[in-house]
Amino acid sequence: MKAELQTARDLAIRSGAMLLEYYAEEPSVEWKGKNDPVTAADRAASRFIVEQLRKRFPNDAILSEEEKDDLNRMRNSRVWVIDPMDGTKEFIARRGEFAVMIGLAVDGIARVGAVYQPTEDKLYSAASGEGATLSERGAVRTLQVSATTDFAQATMALSRSHLSGTTQSIRKQLGIERTVQTGSIGVKVGLICEGRADVYVQGRGTSLWDTCAPEAILHEAGGRMTDSLGHSFRYDVVEVRNLQGVIATNGALHERVVETVRSFKPPA
Repeated sequence: MKAELQTARDLAIRSGAMLLEYYAEEPSVEWKGKNDPVTAADRAASRFIVEQLRKRFPNDAILSEEEKDDLNRMRNSRVWVIDPMDGTKEFIARRGEFAVMIGLAVDGIARVGAVYQPTEDKLYSAASGEGATLSERGAVRTLQVSATTDFAQATMALSRSHLSGTTQSIRKQLGIERTVQTGSIGVKVGLICEGRADVYVQGRGTSLWDTCAPEAILHEAGGRMTDSLGHSFRYDVVEVRNLQGVIATNGALHERVVETVRSFKPPA
């Protein structure tokens, strides 16, 4: 997976540079649906990534948030899963907490991931069996989740734009006091990979392109990601929405978080 990982890293950085060019201007915003904005930057980055992947891996299938879903991907064992800009609301609000996310699923399992936050020049990346790394402003280090087993000592990563009362109730029931709030899912999961956070819970509202790349990285950093029922994610499915939500943890806390989230209907 070395070539695939290098490609994911390269395209994440190059498309991130494109996003920064748009970031310097006033964004033109359209709405794909309620509470679901899209900008010219999202679409330009998507076109670039898809075009480059087709050149480099012409036999692979591609699923991108900003492109029409070609269900022929269901017949391909290798599918690139892309969110050209995760955190569009943060981009529009000029908060900088957005990221490019490029993942590769093989036989339905997330195997390669790159998450790049261009405003901070932070690149999280991993491939199965290769470990996970963070490249930040030229310095590279190995990622490893925390060993925290005590919720009183844990930190919960919270959404900037999608924070709900149910999530806060889950946090209180778990006994977590410390929090860190940011935009992109990829960045929140990245904080868990760094050991700066331990738990992230999100209900409906995410899709496969929100979880593929972060899951590959989190797994290699020693953490765990499932839906709210504790089921593993599959990327060889027709339904692109994560209808049962997302739980990402350092692994040691995972089962208790799942048990707690399952007691809330619906999860959030």
